[in-house]
Amino acid sequence: MSLETGPAVDEMSQAEALPQLDASSLVDGERLEAEVKDMYRHVAREEETELHFEVGRGLAEHLGYPGELLDAIPAEALASFAGVGHHLDLAALRPGEAVLDLGSGSGTDIFCAAVLVGESGRVVGVDITDAQLDKAARLRDRDGFSQVELVEAHIEQLPLEDASFDAVLSNGVINLSPIKGRVFAEAARVLRPGGRLAIADIVSGRALKERTRRNVELWAACIAGAIPRSNYLDAIEAQGLQVKALRKNDYRFVSERALDACSTYEVESISLVAAKTVA
Repeated sequence: MSLETGPAVDEMSQAEALPQLDASSLVDGERLEAEVKDMYRHVAREEETELHFEVGRGLAEHLGYPGELLDAIPAEALASFAGVGHHLDLAALRPGEAVLDLGSGSGTDIFCAAVLVGESGRVVGVDITDAQLDKAARLRDRDGFSQVELVEAHIEQLPLEDASFDAVLSNGVINLSPIKGRVFAEAARVLRPGGRLAIADIVSGRALKERTRRNVELWAACIAGAIPRSNYLDAIEAQGLQVKALRKNDYRFVSERALDACSTYEVESISLVAAKTVA
């Protein structure tokens, strides 16, 4: 029996009634994009700034990335790694495959994917932050990752052909989108039948209150954009993608404000893989 009564129950009910997959009525999309770009420019440039999350190789190793794979990619890309989980093992990438990374940042996952698919494969990274794309392009050209392409675009509107990828990846980025349903629709569109969607992302155990979801700074910190896990999984499967495996990650936010929000709303990191059904 719940002991919560009165205003607490009312606020919880109001939170559950808020739109989850399309939060465009709750947060200013242009302001959010500006905040995200500003935060991740600092990450790309490895500048000292107060972040709500960890970055770098130590984080990747803690999350489960194999050391030998990390050794095979540019160290500068890895220094700007800001993922929330390991998902490449779930993606099970094979030589020669075509891979898309939604929110590719400075390139840790696209370079890892390039190693896994080999020179005969294709890896496309999509991002909106200029400093991240510039850094990834410089490292790609310097280290000879010729199978890597970089595209400046929003993950809600991909300038890519239908059924053109064997796998779509994303790490800690979909929670940043206020229109997640559109992201999953785009991922399903560009996947070939039988293709895999492999994600690491932040979700919640309970719906976030309106004042939290309207906080642009907490959105950019990968917290306020979290939606209940059940809504997240339902949205994936609504696009004809069947979730095959899911696990919780040992991921830790670091700021007191972020930790407080995580405790209140049971915010957690998960990794999953879903397969596009074959017609």
